[in-house]
Amino acid sequence: MKRLLYAVVVLSIFIACKEERKEIIEEVPVKTDSIATHVEPTKNLPFTWEAANIYFLLTDRFNNGTTENDLNYDRTEPTGPLRGFMGGDIQGITKKIEEGYFSDLGINAIWFTPVVEQVHGSTDEGTGNTYAYHGYWTKDWTALDPNFGTRKDLEKMVKTAHKHGIRVLMDVVLNHTGPVTDEDEAWPEEWIRTSPTCDFTSYETTVECTLVENLPDVRTESNEAVELPDALLAKWKEEGRLSQELDELQLFFERTGYPRAPRYYIIKWLTDYVNHLGIDGFRVDTVKHVNENAWSELYKEASFAFENWKKMHPDKVLDDQPFYMVGEVYNYGISNGREFDFKDKKVDYFAHGFKSLINFELKEDAKKDYESIFRKYDKILRSQLNGKSVVNYLTSHDDGHPYDIERKDPIRAANILMLTPGASQIYYGDETARSLTVTGTEDNPVQGDASLRSFMNWEELDTLPKTKEIFEHWKKLGTFRRKHLAVGAGIHKRLGKSPYVFSRSYAEGDIKDKVVIGLDLPKGKKSLWVKGFFGDGTKLYDAYSDTEVVVQNGKVILENDYNIALLEHKE
Repeated sequence: MKRLLYAVVVLSIFIACKEERKEIIEEVPVKTDSIATHVEPTKNLPFTWEAANIYFLLTDRFNNGTTENDLNYDRTEPTGPLRGFMGGDIQGITKKIEEGYFSDLGINAIWFTPVVEQVHGSTDEGTGNTYAYHGYWTKDWTALDPNFGTRKDLEKMVKTAHKHGIRVLMDVVLNHTGPVTDEDEAWPEEWIRTSPTCDFTSYETTVECTLVENLPDVRTESNEAVELPDALLAKWKEEGRLSQELDELQLFFERTGYPRAPRYYIIKWLTDYVNHLGIDGFRVDTVKHVNENAWSELYKEASFAFENWKKMHPDKVLDDQPFYMVGEVYNYGISNGREFDFKDKKVDYFAHGFKSLINFELKEDAKKDYESIFRKYDKILRSQLNGKSVVNYLTSHDDGHPYDIERKDPIRAANILMLTPGASQIYYGDETARSLTVTGTEDNPVQGDASLRSFMNWEELDTLPKTKEIFEHWKKLGTFRRKHLAVGAGIHKRLGKSPYVFSRSYAEGDIKDKVVIGLDLPKGKKSLWVKGFFGDGTKLYDAYSDTEVVVQNGKVILENDYNIALLEHKE
């Protein structure tokens, strides 16, 4: 009966898998064609955000689904290297979902950069003329930017993701508008401030200030009612939706009783996407630059919208998971526990709507040995952060000091990111070793974060054997992680020091899951110590080498050329 419980976790994936498992043999042949093997999406695998396998992509830099929307608003001015739009769009994301790219990689949540309408013009922040290709310079929260796609495109993407058992995280910005350009005027003064610039020496000089020059800061701390900007009203009128937008705002403020202060307008506009499309969660930008009470309010209204969407679409609900928010508190690390220290004030963002915070610490921890990393994260997640979690990453769109910036060891990077307790965030191209050190001409090198944001290297994945080999490794770890909640959310325990073998076990309600993993194993014949975790006679399956084994004398014997083993119950 105990083994039957484990089957709850893994049965569905084995039904979907059409590869026939080989009998125990002395040598395991290396698969040469596995890159083309497509894992069918599985909707009903157990899921928890604490163990999520999140794929983060820049919408404009991932995949160009249609060239028809590549140019809008006459965005034709020359830009600095990698500072203009490059054609990626929502349709491109949907196509990759349909092709099974994310399912093959074991992804169960997609976070994409903002797709709301951006400022039309360009500006130079000191790194070359730049358009809002990244999505963080909002002009109108109620509309999508045509460079990214239409509302129908977004609706289709969410539906397609859900059909494949993938959650959708929308990237949202409440802190600031887009910059002032020749084509984009500033919002009224009662909505925004343009000074002082943040100096980050205290809570106030981090919150009530502008991040950088010419990036107007929304007065999110204000409770004073404000009128809608004339420019926005004129825009809505021209687009034929003025009455609808005003009526919806009236209903929102009547229901909630909020004053018509700036943040409440934006909260309404952001949560509309949840209410209409069933967005599963928000990745929240620039969290520490907004009064924390605003995040509690955003979470409250997003949760209300999510539950309303579920009631209206009961046949499309994936499970009973509540709305999810993960916050970007810049430089927060897991060692901070529940609080972020502003020097003159500490804030517990986990108490203000956030289930998780992005963990900026793993990129440094990654330089340590595996056991030190895993043991540390297991301990903190089971003590200070019990009931909460972190989202781990090694590379991102705005971290100029990522782990392994030269992509010298993408295999080790995968091992660390996929196997460290907590949720994992793959940054697009981690799995294909996309270059993070792109340069322009000798006279005009890429500056700042642009080099982290090159277009996805699809051609290399299609043509280079080394890239395919790297991708295959990420696929195996990703699909194993997706199948087993124990990997990201289970209890960690070292079983053997040399070779290094550890276990993960998870138990919540009727779901029980346990796995054993070996890293840095010797090539050829190897013995993995599993005594006390898997009993003698237990049939196991190594998902990495596609081999069936039986526990004998507290050990598992494998013979292959791999230095990693992913052991699960053989059903």
